[in-house]
Amino acid sequence: MSPSHPPHAVARLQKTLVMWQVIMIGLAYIQPMTLLDTFGMVSRDSLQHVPTAYMFALGAVLLTSISYGHMIRKYPSSGSAYTYVQKSIHPNAGFMVGWSSLLDYLLSPMVNILLARIYLTDMFPEVNHWVWIIGLTLFMVGVNLRGIRFVANFNSLIVVLQILIIGIFTFLIYEKLAAGQNALGAIAGQGADGLWSFNPFWSEKTQVGALVTGATILCFSFTGFDSLSSLAEETKDTKKTLPKAMFLTALISGLLFIFSTYFLQLFFPGDPAQYFKLVDETQPEILLLVGGALFQSVVLSFAIVTVMASGIAAHAGVSRLMYVMGRDGVLPKRFFGHISAKGYTPSYNIWLAGAVCLTAGFLSLEFVVALISFGALTAFSFVNLSVISSYGFRDGRLKTPRDIWQFFVMPLLGFASIGALWLEVEETSLKAGISWAAVGLIYLGWLTKGFRRAAPQLHEEDFDR
Repeated sequence: MSPSHPPHAVARLQKTLVMWQVIMIGLAYIQPMTLLDTFGMVSRDSLQHVPTAYMFALGAVLLTSISYGHMIRKYPSSGSAYTYVQKSIHPNAGFMVGWSSLLDYLLSPMVNILLARIYLTDMFPEVNHWVWIIGLTLFMVGVNLRGIRFVANFNSLIVVLQILIIGIFTFLIYEKLAAGQNALGAIAGQGADGLWSFNPFWSEKTQVGALVTGATILCFSFTGFDSLSSLAEETKDTKKTLPKAMFLTALISGLLFIFSTYFLQLFFPGDPAQYFKLVDETQPEILLLVGGALFQSVVLSFAIVTVMASGIAAHAGVSRLMYVMGRDGVLPKRFFGHISAKGYTPSYNIWLAGAVCLTAGFLSLEFVVALISFGALTAFSFVNLSVISSYGFRDGRLKTPRDIWQFFVMPLLGFASIGALWLEVEETSLKAGISWAAVGLIYLGWLTKGFRRAAPQLHEEDFDR
């Protein structure tokens, strides 16, 4: 046995990740090819200005990623928004944000199981869907039990292949547009001149409200950049690496989305209902119209792999969040605070998240996405407020123009941009989220003896150890 790990030492998360690995995990979680799934509904809601809707969403996400960066430097813990709010505002508020974030983190792996099940059932209708659900869940659990470096390396390969496919796909559209064709076979312009138009970004029918509605949907295309904060205790040089990695993950994915959907919007310039039978599920038809039946078949098969990579990254994130909440004592410590001495992973939490994935056989995709949206927006909002509370008011860093800009104006803009997205949240999402929050509030009341004391928290501040 290695002398660095004596027999009775408590197993802890290990710092092994470098920046490129963290970015790859984030991009795998975001799943770049999701732009094909959301294109139809966002084109409809944004009145055919998908690239601009992405720009709106990217602005809100980048502002929020900067706030995450500030908080990571101060509290380099794997607890993410839960820890930041707990330390900056109040332990009880931190618990409620963590509880709400569980909707985002805990259900995200299950969404990917759901999507993979849909793809596989469509390809092999004679196979019982439980075969896919159980098999894919066990695969996801197995990969995560191997350790975070294995997750990073596996996801890196999948991300590279996704970007390659998007590149080929965009080139095929480019060739058609250069030949003067759009999705209906009509003339899109005079040869190569049809490639350059400002209409996908802004036109006479542009409405700011419609752009915000589209951005609200697309904001969740970026869900995943924030989960990187849960890797704080497994990332080398955390305070320097993670803030940059989170910002770059959001920026890279955003630029990829905007570039690709610019050509997509030129190719599908009108009401998406005239191109697609199912406006809310456009990936199969887009692939068929752009690349033909063989291209569609190959890419859809690969899509199963991409959603699994996203699920694996999400699975890693939620297991770390539950670990920190268990370590603090707000969840049963013996179970949730456990780290395996073999793989240095929160193995019990990995198995629990896998068990939740099995509910993919009973729940609808629409309902699960509604819950996730509530959790993500709650975390984003409170992280921005945490910067103002922690740096601005608690530390008194509002005395110079630079500090006022960094620790008040920027996070306030981030909070306002997320607030605009809150205005467009669907009623289903709001009701489901409030119901979940009510359960958390009841549990918090029991945990704090009727709110007579603060929720438990870890008092050691040496997260870098």
